[in-house]
Amino acid sequence: MTVSVLVPSSLVREADRREATRKLGQVARAATVFRVDRLTVYPDPEGERGNDGFVETVLRYAATPPHLRKEAWGKRDELEHVGVMPPLRVRSQTGSGPGSSGSSRQGIVTEVGADGRVRVNCGLQHPVSLPVPSGMATPSEGERVTVRISSREPVRAKLVDEPAPGFVVDTTDLDVALAREDAGTTIASSRHGEQLRPGRLERLGTRCREADGGLAYTVAFGAPERGLPAIRGLDPDAVREGRETGGFDLWLNTVPHQGSEVVRTEEAMFATLACLNLME
Repeated sequence: MTVSVLVPSSLVREADRREATRKLGQVARAATVFRVDRLTVYPDPEGERGNDGFVETVLRYAATPPHLRKEAWGKRDELEHVGVMPPLRVRSQTGSGPGSSGSSRQGIVTEVGADGRVRVNCGLQHPVSLPVPSGMATPSEGERVTVRISSREPVRAKLVDEPAPGFVVDTTDLDVALAREDAGTTIASSRHGEQLRPGRLERLGTRCREADGGLAYTVAFGAPERGLPAIRGLDPDAVREGRETGGFDLWLNTVPHQGSEVVRTEEAMFATLACLNLME
């Protein structure tokens, strides 16, 4: 299954830095709970209000494992209030069988040797020297890598060419993100979309299924007082009637009959991903 989430750079446009950091912590938490693979920040310069780069920086920090944050980030003004963010507690990937036993965690390459080995800080007492597997490109200093640890005393670990647990953060234009080869079915989360019902969820699962039987979908969200129709320059009535799509395969309202005038982005993420997580 491949799940991507798109959020705008204007996501925290109404909040001060402390509240904005807390809000982004909830976004990162939702991405972790529902096993999002990629969290993309797309530019919305008209709505940013001076937060250029802040959203991406804080989300990248959140996606960094706690044991690597100090070395990877040091001290930065954008990270002043990261103490208010909830812990993500990403589950490690546990292997099975004699060839893949152990748990995976991220590490940072601290030194690249000339002998086909690299030193990696992966949260053990000291950095470990590991050979680069055959067929894997030699990582550069400062690059994050995946290490499979099978024993801590004595240390037994190896570098593996596989995705690390958790999600990655990037930034790109919305149109580019929607056109990615692995985007799958592209969904706009909006109160102007079609109301999601149990029967509709079953049909949606069929639509999101890939040739290999797995699910692949991308979900986009808007910003406070600036939903996706406004960001895409669309008429909400035209979206509701299906006359305009803004480049999405479908528009979904996952909080029908909402009791609040506004559903916050972080709330919409939990509601939407919880529903889509039920697809089979």
